[in-house]
Amino acid sequence: MRPSLLDPLFAAAATLPGIGPKNAKLFDRLLDRPQGARVVDVLFHLPHATLDRRTRPKIRDAVPDTIVTIHAKVTEHRAPQSQRARAPFKVLVEDDTGDVELVFFLANPEWVRARLPIGATRWISGRLELYDGVRQIVHPDKVMDDEEIARLPPVEPVYALTEGLYQRTVARAAEGALKRLPRLPEWIAAETIEKLNFPAFAGALASMHRPAAPEDVDPAGPAATRLAYDELLSNQLALLLMRARMRETAGRAHEAEGVLGRRLETALPFALTGAQAKALEEIRADLRSEKRMIRLLQGDVGSGKTVVALLAMADVVEAGRQAAMMAPTEVLARQHFERMTSLAAEAGLRMALMTGRDKTSERRETLSALAAGALDIVVGTHALFQDAVVFADLGLAVVDEQHRFGVRQRLALAGKGAATDLLVMTATPIPRSLVLAYFGDMDVSALREKPPGRQPIDTRAMPIERIGEIVAALSRALGHGARAYWICPLVEESETLDVAAAEDRAEALRLIFGDAVGLVHGRMAGPDKDAAMERFQSGETRILVSTTVVEVGVDVPEATIMIVEHAERFGLAQLHQLRGRVGRGAGRSSCLLLYKGPLGDTAKARIETLRETEDGFRIAEEDLRLRGEGDVLGARQAGAPGFRFARLDVHAGLLARARRDAEAAIARSPRLAADDDQNLRLLLYLFERDEAAKLVEAG
Repeated sequence: MRPSLLDPLFAAAATLPGIGPKNAKLFDRLLDRPQGARVVDVLFHLPHATLDRRTRPKIRDAVPDTIVTIHAKVTEHRAPQSQRARAPFKVLVEDDTGDVELVFFLANPEWVRARLPIGATRWISGRLELYDGVRQIVHPDKVMDDEEIARLPPVEPVYALTEGLYQRTVARAAEGALKRLPRLPEWIAAETIEKLNFPAFAGALASMHRPAAPEDVDPAGPAATRLAYDELLSNQLALLLMRARMRETAGRAHEAEGVLGRRLETALPFALTGAQAKALEEIRADLRSEKRMIRLLQGDVGSGKTVVALLAMADVVEAGRQAAMMAPTEVLARQHFERMTSLAAEAGLRMALMTGRDKTSERRETLSALAAGALDIVVGTHALFQDAVVFADLGLAVVDEQHRFGVRQRLALAGKGAATDLLVMTATPIPRSLVLAYFGDMDVSALREKPPGRQPIDTRAMPIERIGEIVAALSRALGHGARAYWICPLVEESETLDVAAAEDRAEALRLIFGDAVGLVHGRMAGPDKDAAMERFQSGETRILVSTTVVEVGVDVPEATIMIVEHAERFGLAQLHQLRGRVGRGAGRSSCLLLYKGPLGDTAKARIETLRETEDGFRIAEEDLRLRGEGDVLGARQAGAPGFRFARLDVHAGLLARARRDAEAAIARSPRLAADDDQNLRLLLYLFERDEAAKLVEAG
């Protein structure tokens, strides 16, 4: 159970000053807590900027387009000619060096006159602008007398808002949340605090919510860095505790002489790359061990992960057990099955496919064969971890494109057998810092080479205004037997609009190319999507217009052209994944990135990087630098750490130390049971790593 010391932080946010029933729903939306925001959510909603009201110049010296606070006398009211007029109410104020016009649109004239009476001296704070050579402050943020300015914080925090909420409301709630923060013990090792010169946890939060200078809210500043470290430490503790729990169940050594593996390698049309051989040896060492395997196999587009997985599964089958491979979509599951079937037949492996669309009779037959041990390998979708699926003896679970599945889902598949080994794969190269943050519970193998025969891809960028030339060139290429993908833009992150864009483009291309144009998007029914893909694979259609559903895994070696419309709207890693759909056969391949100018610096950097390299690992690091950690993995995996404080583009350097401190704590006390480690339990609950905290409590 959560320690009672933390109860004040997990009370409803509606109990804070300034929230109440009226604003509670707005705070729920702002803090992404549909089930009800809590005090801790307000406390952890940090300001992203500040308003610096320390600049108090004479009017003559005030710099335009900056926030200034001036001390001036009210000399004139310039009211609109009539109440119906839309003209603003203007007030002239001056000091001994110049004057400023204060502009109020749709203001209550009585309020303006009462707040700024002629002859009074006031402090006025707001953004100074020049309009036709006249100094103006439109709708001043503050109009104060001497008593009021004495109470004004010289630097004010600026928070992200949602419609209907105001800065003062959020600031008041944050101040109330700070006052609810109990006195918490220190959980960071003294050596780390001294080495990194960290403030206390409460002091760091206070610095952020009550900044004395703009630097206090800097993500790289001492306060933000301390909070990021707390979060990373809780994350690493949680991953290590989950890993320890999984490994507590003793693994089973899979004793195989490699007979089936050698048959498979003989049947391959190419030799394994050095990277494949190394990864396979790491996996085989795990399989031979008495410890359970929990390994991530990451490899760039087309690096040959599926072959490595099949060879691993063959060893497990030779040892007398079964293997399963789970893919996130039916298209991918079917593709894996078809790619592996002919090879598996050479080694005498018995395989089956299981998806949600199987006929009842087929499904019953597959389930019966699995339970009886008459099947060696099953490939499928989410259907595999349903209760009805029972294995005779599952020895290895392979999860493909693992970031599409949550931690619980991949563990559910592994739970289908006794001490099942787990191999998860991703075709999204992941920066080193993210591997540690998201997959610290796993060992990692990486495939950094492409198998022989993979063609380099000619990547070019062109303004979208030249789309007519591209269609003409596409027509010539189709005349020589080519096939092409045409990817339509992400539109405001709206699936409905994305689909509309794809449908419009398909219709326009059909006017030119007729029935040679196919269409696939994420809102199509599964059978329709599969049918559209099959028509493209068979060559019945020659141009496949698509949203990003083809991003991962779809394999059509005959496709040699990739056109991405509005490439400036896509992330770098996503563009690399899309490009990886071509260059898979013997033909020379090209990728055309159509952009709408002028390009911003980030979009320009993405396109330049893509033109310079096909190294997915280098691209992943650059993508992290350009975008930050939040989007690099694509769809966030359920159960992944949604970091509130840690930004891995800024704080990645803290990860290794957080990992070392977490390892030291667990080595000292595997259940964090020692008195010195009670504070770390508190940390787990504070950052809601409850799954790990419950493992600790369970002892």
